Amino acid sequence: MEKVPMTQAGFDKLKEELRWRQQEERPRIIAAISEARAHGDLSENAEYHAAKEAQSHNEGRVGELEDYTARAEIIDISKLSGATIKFGATIHLIDEDTEEKRIYQIVGDQEADPKAGRISISSPIARALIGKSEGDTIEVIAPGGARSYEIIGFRFV
Repeated sequence: MEKVPMTQAGFDKLKEELRWRQQEERPRIIAAISEARAHGDLSENAEYHAAKEAQSHNEGRVGELEDYTARAEIIDISKLSGATIKFGATIHLIDEDTEEKRIYQIVGDQEADPKAGRISISSPIARALIGKSEGDTIEVIAPGGARSYEIIGFRFV
């Protein structure tokens, strides 16, 4: 079984979503199915079919969440240190083309949120950053084209 690296915050978020889907969403969907069943003919009952589809989606996500939480390898970022970038690092970069400063934290695939500055460990930019140090320059081939970044600093928080 392959472990899935994630931060404690990411693990807690997955556990909370799993709890919500099992204890709140599942009973709500079951109630909706029961109510739609009471309306009669199921073959032409759009409410029933919508509720069954929602149930299928919810149960599929529950299965995914159970799998991720079972395989989670929680990495305590506060105990990390070193002279090179690795999982959990918060990196300060400068885009060499635009001089725009960016801050990213390398996190697990399930907790990635690029708009919030959390990038997946399997993303092109994270793969380029792993093993690098302050002052290094990286080039990333992204969907929008090649980008160059200078690493101005990083820390483990």
